[in-house]
Amino acid sequence: MWVHQVWRKNTREGSGKGRRVNDDETYSDGPVAALRRIAFLLERGLQDSYRVKAYRTAAAAISGSDPDSLRVAAANGTLAKLDGVGPSTAEVIAEALEGRRPARLAAAERDFGGPLTEGGAGLRRRLRGDLHSHSDWSDGGSPIEEMAETARDLGHEYLVLTDHSPRLKVARGLSAERLERQLDVVAGINAGIEEAEGSGFTLLTGIEVDILDDGGLDQRPGLLERLDVRVASVHSKLSMDAAAMTRRMVAAVSKTPMNVLGHCTGRLVMGGRGTRPESKFDARAVFEACAEHGVAVEINSRPERRDPPSRLIELARDTGCLFSIDTDAHAPGQLDFLVLGCERAEAAGIDADRIVNTWPRERLLSWAAARR
Repeated sequence: MWVHQVWRKNTREGSGKGRRVNDDETYSDGPVAALRRIAFLLERGLQDSYRVKAYRTAAAAISGSDPDSLRVAAANGTLAKLDGVGPSTAEVIAEALEGRRPARLAAAERDFGGPLTEGGAGLRRRLRGDLHSHSDWSDGGSPIEEMAETARDLGHEYLVLTDHSPRLKVARGLSAERLERQLDVVAGINAGIEEAEGSGFTLLTGIEVDILDDGGLDQRPGLLERLDVRVASVHSKLSMDAAAMTRRMVAAVSKTPMNVLGHCTGRLVMGGRGTRPESKFDARAVFEACAEHGVAVEINSRPERRDPPSRLIELARDTGCLFSIDTDAHAPGQLDFLVLGCERAEAAGIDADRIVNTWPRERLLSWAAARR
């Protein structure tokens, strides 16, 4: 099990964003770092998951391998015969072993390594973590460990793991039994973190739990209360009558242990899944309930969501709500999307202290625990 030996100070995956690169420059970080960086950049650029998987699979396949053995394989032209390594990833490995910046890495830096926004950088520096992320335990593309390590590499102090709840079968939502097993895995990861000198990072337990038709939550109450943070979202019957949707959301905010109202309108404005209109509900009534009960309204940073719309961010601001700027990341590179939400929060004039993930970990956990 990945715990102590794999939690290590690898090359910072998030470093070097946006810098211009020379295809011929020397490279000293090694083939594993090169493969992980390419995958990170492709994820950041919302590229097809099958392209990303090849690089992450190859990185895992050669992690811990003797560099001299890899050099012999490269010289013999047999790198691509290793399990998990194909012709493209073999080329990256060979170039990195020679101390040359791999051509595919240089291309990925040029195409996907630039700034994601013109604004938001000031607020982004204030954020200490991300409260909404997914792993391959539900519909994410990478193991929990990869998500945690990337969050640490990006400078996060904490990341909340929020895989889906059981009702969302299409996303492999976690049964109570699977969620309990996941808590043990997170505990093991955190044990490894504590042994890493100066990491300053914690993986927090959580869930993105479905809000049911009656406003209840799709997980055992006792298990929900064991989690550090609970994001609750509507994923079904998004086009239901506005009055019924309002009752559903207000009931969840008022009567359950949820902490964050995720992507509240459910809209999609672009992307491979097409577009989807906003759900209809009385936003003022929902936000008033959030303000009264200390539930944060999520500013979802995914570019295909941009949820809530700007007018609703402003309404939530004027209603006195707290906010959480989250990535809803389904792959490690998407953890870099936080700045997209920060740009929108800055444009709306949201005070940083009203954004719960600017808070230190202990303050965040104290706030979240008050809803148990």
